[in-house]
Amino acid sequence: MAFTVPPPRTAPEDCCASWYEGVLGWTVAGGPPAQLVTGTRFDVLELPSDAGAELLRRPVATGPVALMGRRMRFLVAAGSAEELPGLLDWLEWGGVALDLTALGAGGRITAPVPPGRAAGGSPRGAAVWLRPPEQGCEALLPALPGPGQGGLGLRPGAAPDLVRLVAAAATECHRARLRRRTPVRDQPLAFS
Repeated sequence: MAFTVPPPRTAPEDCCASWYEGVLGWTVAGGPPAQLVTGTRFDVLELPSDAGAELLRRPVATGPVALMGRRMRFLVAAGSAEELPGLLDWLEWGGVALDLTALGAGGRITAPVPPGRAAGGSPRGAAVWLRPPEQGCEALLPALPGPGQGGLGLRPGAAPDLVRLVAAAATECHRARLRRRTPVRDQPLAFS
């Protein structure tokens, strides 16, 4: 009697890594869970999820956006992480505790479950895409425009602009920090 041995199962992490490497051409390291390497194809602007949720409601062009626990990650053009401190100073946010950080060369983020794949087996708090990436999305990631590239050929105001994104992110981080520090009053104020 002959037995047929089924092929080995592919671990979900392997599918995830192969999708990022094969479809998007992104560098994946470590695992499980797979880690996406920052600084080559993209950098990451990271902020608290409550500030990120408000940022997504604004009319600011973004690239792909992921959520991991209580942190939201906005993909921006490679090289943007090193621009963040100077940009915050230029926007007059320097010295303000914003909880706004950037990951660039040498950084890693946990790879969210690829779009269209069931996240049912993922642990609670696993990284997920809110705005998933598409092949070639790096060309449209928010960046500092070069000389004479104000609109990048898109309609005015719609170009992915790192300055606008960082200005809006800093504002929402500051507002979220103030909301977290302000006590909620259950009772209306009474005036005599």
